[in-house]
Amino acid sequence: MPWTAPTVTRPSGSLVADERTMLRELLQWHRETLLHKCAGLTGEQLATRSVPPSGLSLLGLLRHLRKVERIWLRTRVAGEAVEPLHGFGTGREDDFDELDPTRAQAEYEALLEEWRLADAAVEGLGLDETFEGPHGPFSLRFVHLHLIGEYARHNGHADLVRERVDGVTGG
Repeated sequence: MPWTAPTVTRPSGSLVADERTMLRELLQWHRETLLHKCAGLTGEQLATRSVPPSGLSLLGLLRHLRKVERIWLRTRVAGEAVEPLHGFGTGREDDFDELDPTRAQAEYEALLEEWRLADAAVEGLGLDETFEGPHGPFSLRFVHLHLIGEYARHNGHADLVRERVDGVTGG
């Protein structure tokens, strides 16, 4: 039997917590929303580019967001010397191009591990701490807001892709 993406329960967060807690919980909610949109699909379905002429697929989104988290949290904020993903920095980024449906489970699990490592990398850092980036200094607060926006935008894309794959909408 082929692997299918598991069902996830998205966390609920506080509506009155301190800013750091709210930003972390909202980021986690968006992360889990992406997984929710993948739930029940096989590797073949996750790799389907269902909204032509776009090359977007759910598997591509999983790969892309893993790369984005690694760049912002582990490389730029934590300064970790980690291997770039999917051609980053080479001029040919292949998040959406080099898809292998047989690796869907491994890609899914790699995203979960990236979240764990990214969260650990910034644990204990203050939102106002600044870091040097390619376009000047930025704060951890900015990174959280940027990642929330990145996930929100791509979760909208995931809605369209999923609906075209199997008709499932919403959530």
